[in-house]
Amino acid sequence: MESQVRGGTRWKRFAVVMVPSVAATAAIGVALAQGALAASFSVSGQSFKVTTKQLDGTGFSQYGAIDSGYTLDGKKTAHPVAVSAFKSATIKELCQSVVTPNIPVLGNVSLILKAGGGDTPVQAENLYIDVADLSADAEFKNIDIGVAAGDANKGPGIAKGDKANPFGFAQQADSVRLKDVKQTAWATTAGTFKLSGLKMSLSAGVKECY
Repeated sequence: MESQVRGGTRWKRFAVVMVPSVAATAAIGVALAQGALAASFSVSGQSFKVTTKQLDGTGFSQYGAIDSGYTLDGKKTAHPVAVSAFKSATIKELCQSVVTPNIPVLGNVSLILKAGGGDTPVQAENLYIDVADLSADAEFKNIDIGVAAGDANKGPGIAKGDKANPFGFAQQADSVRLKDVKQTAWATTAGTFKLSGLKMSLSAGVKECY
């Protein structure tokens, strides 16, 4: 499975989406856990929730962008986001959840992914998170606030295909530590994404990370 371009109806960035069979979902998860795939996933027209105990990132930048796509009934969507970009990141106790509503017969179905709960954290390179809402305790080192997005050189740069103004506001830092993270995101991309201790579960009803 190849990493795909950001936007449209394509899968992208950091969320695991329900696929036609649980076996296929498990196969994707195993490959990610072994570091075999670039991660490029999204849930069409849906946000998803993420929690982590701690994220340590190097080469950080953040800029504004617009996420676009389609809802499950084919309507176009557009969402303003703050893109958090990291050259590399380690993530402890990762939880991601998405609720797919109104499935015939079943109703709401929740998918929860957990990883990095043991001694080995989740590892990611060239990580982009399209954030709609975030709460955390944050510590930045050598932060620059108010640089132009196109001039931010500490992070991995503006992602290819992002709808972002290169002259718009951005900030950057040599490194960042985020603790007790709770966030709502629309999409995530990682050049490589290794999920240690991966666990996935599907259940009826609404069950989320927070």
